Amino acid sequence: RPAHHEILVVVRNSTRVYPDETGWKVGGRLHWLWALVTDLATAYVIRDSRGHDVPEEFLGLDYDGVMGHDGWAPYDFFKQALHQQCVAHLLRRCIELLEHAVGGAVSFPRKVKGLLQDALDLRDRRDAGTVTPHGIAVATGRLQNRLDALLANRRMDVANERLAKHLRNHHDELFTFLREPNVEATNWPAEQAIRPSTANRKVWGGNRTERGAEAQGILLSILRTLWQRGANAIDF
Repeated sequence: RPAHHEILVVVRNSTRVYPDETGWKVGGRLHWLWALVTDLATAYVIRDSRGHDVPEEFLGLDYDGVMGHDGWAPYDFFKQALHQQCVAHLLRRCIELLEHAVGGAVSFPRKVKGLLQDALDLRDRRDAGTVTPHGIAVATGRLQNRLDALLANRRMDVANERLAKHLRNHHDELFTFLREPNVEATNWPAEQAIRPSTANRKVWGGNRTERGAEAQGILLSILRTLWQRGANAIDF
């Protein structure tokens, strides 16, 4: 418990956090396994809620660092944070729309997909050192202008308008990774942290008791954080 408490303190004080959640069972009842990943530590907790109350419990609603996450609505409650919407999730939405779109409905998801791919290409060129900071700023502004133009009109296609509404609501959260070089474009750190637990869930299904779920969260947090820091769990 003391080590877990230290991990929670590190997470709360971090400048960047990548949260994610997945379904879990405790005593056969639906719960959620949450992972909050930072550069130095990862905290896991199991709760019967998938709402904003869980990350609020561990980060505080006044958290003002960067949050990189998928489009799950409870993260919107963190008004003081700087957000990055997961670009990979948005690209998958575009691909799914393109698989079913016909006629003129193809245009919008195709243009959004191209916009996001151009943003990732700009990131890669920045990381390779082939574009200056000024060039990054100018190119990011052009990407934002392209987004504004795409969202200027309402879409007749219901599925396209649903995506457009999400993009309007998170207008300033798509290119944070270009303005802040240490921010990931996707929430892959959280998804990687969740993945071993989803494999475990398939083997035994979850926990029998709330006490077991609490122990699960503590042990997962310690083992993952030790792995992040290159420390030996047995020695610890």
